[in-house]
Amino acid sequence: MKRKISMFLVLVMLATMVLGACGKRDGNTGDTNDSSNTDVSSEGDSGSGSGEEKQLVAEIGPNPETIDPALNSAVDGGNMLLFAYDCLLNIDKDNNVIPGAAETYDISEDSLTWTFHLRKDLKWSDGSALTAEDFVYSWKRIADPDTAAPYAETVLGMVKGYDEAAGGNVDALGVSAPDDMTFVVELAHPCVYFDKLAAFVTLSPVNQATIEENGDAWATQPETYICNGPFYISEWVPSSYIIFKKNPNYRDKDSIKLDSIKLLLMEDSNAAYGAYQSGEAMMIKDVPTAEIPSLQENEEFYIDPLLGTYYIDLNNTLPQFSDAKVRTALSLAIDRKYVAETLMQGTYTAASNFIGNAVLDWDGSDFMDNANGGKPYIDIDDFEGNLAKAKQLMTEAGYPNGEGFPTINYSINDAGYHKVVAQYLQQAWKELGITVNIDVVEWASFTPMRRAGDYEASRDGWVFDYNDPSNMLDLMISTNGNNNAKYNNPDYDALMEKAAVEADAETRSGYLHQAEDLMMADMGVIPVAYYNEFYLQSPKITGSWHSPYGYWYFQYADITE
Repeated sequence: MKRKISMFLVLVMLATMVLGACGKRDGNTGDTNDSSNTDVSSEGDSGSGSGEEKQLVAEIGPNPETIDPALNSAVDGGNMLLFAYDCLLNIDKDNNVIPGAAETYDISEDSLTWTFHLRKDLKWSDGSALTAEDFVYSWKRIADPDTAAPYAETVLGMVKGYDEAAGGNVDALGVSAPDDMTFVVELAHPCVYFDKLAAFVTLSPVNQATIEENGDAWATQPETYICNGPFYISEWVPSSYIIFKKNPNYRDKDSIKLDSIKLLLMEDSNAAYGAYQSGEAMMIKDVPTAEIPSLQENEEFYIDPLLGTYYIDLNNTLPQFSDAKVRTALSLAIDRKYVAETLMQGTYTAASNFIGNAVLDWDGSDFMDNANGGKPYIDIDDFEGNLAKAKQLMTEAGYPNGEGFPTINYSINDAGYHKVVAQYLQQAWKELGITVNIDVVEWASFTPMRRAGDYEASRDGWVFDYNDPSNMLDLMISTNGNNNAKYNNPDYDALMEKAAVEADAETRSGYLHQAEDLMMADMGVIPVAYYNEFYLQSPKITGSWHSPYGYWYFQYADITE
């Protein structure tokens, strides 16, 4: 668990690390089982460790949109999946890739065949055997267009036969199980970060029997939520709490010290703060922004870096946002330093690029430092000049002083700084003669609304799943399931396709930089700030850690007095 240290030191540390993967995520950040007879009290022990039940109580978000590994695309849901599933590979506290359900793996000389050797006697949480065929089924299910997995292309696009599988012939996907303990993946082209993908929660194994028997409802109730990780879901009361209980069939159950993890499902940060103050919760992710000044010297208040960007989606399919001049004008009218340093109270960092700090380039340097000829795409120190250019672009686009431009409906979920930023945008875009209405949407409905393109403008954000710039640049590919802005530029898609199949790391990096150049020239989305995570956590929690990908690894935690 990281203690507060200066952001400069944090970024230096991150930049020198080879980071791993484990989930996305546009977060609610400030962005089930064979257990029908549960013995975990809904009230539970607050986690003092003094009672018979050692339960850690935390708040990491409200009701998840989904906890189906194939469908999740949010930080909070991904964190829950980490408790419930064991991927082929995992990530340790130093962000290194380590063995998971696979004890070892081999890579062919041409880097195109990855052979994973599973551990002996793996089991599902209901006690039935887990074999390599379960991974075959799970990966094909992600590729199946009927599943509509938002991450499908990102995690499987490099696998041989993916295009055919995505077209409906799932058996074409290059995955196989020669025997119960061997899982083989054939790639169409080398992928330097494939080990990190093998540790990513989307590629968790899922139980075919429970899915076929229960359909989409399998991931909505404890009785049918069969998993293979250190915990299973024993109780779930929507909008109240969800309880993960220690899985007696987990391969490494003796290393799990907690009896259960109780997650309070809260969308109101004031309610979360009240739960922390009363001792009901030992950790809360959603801290009321009004409390931050008084918490700065509190040793239980943390500010940890995240690899990710807070940005704005403008629905590119709508006529009012189809002109890059308009999108760029709306971007330039934002005073990012004011947003990050004043509105966000210094807990975020003003964004000049799409890809932010500490994301590694091909040679281990900072990708951001090498972007755009070494110059920022947006001069965050010259807001007056930016605003003047914004007004000029609106005139060139045919909307002088905003004349004729329709009112913008800006959608947010009510957490963290989203509302205060939205209110600022009302003032900022009014300088261009544009009126903004704010539409507050509950979290469970917010992400599917955005993904479907059922909005005009919206706050968005991405926290990296693995430290490679493609993880974020892939979002802007026209066919990507997480392309909420519906950005569509064939030249961009072509550059990303070249990068995907390029074996030479330096040449690949060049394609990625060109892609970011093009997207920023188009202003496909509007980067606003780089994420940091702020939260409260009791010192009684030991042995856990928080990753730069936005996850709390409570599955390894203990509770002390």
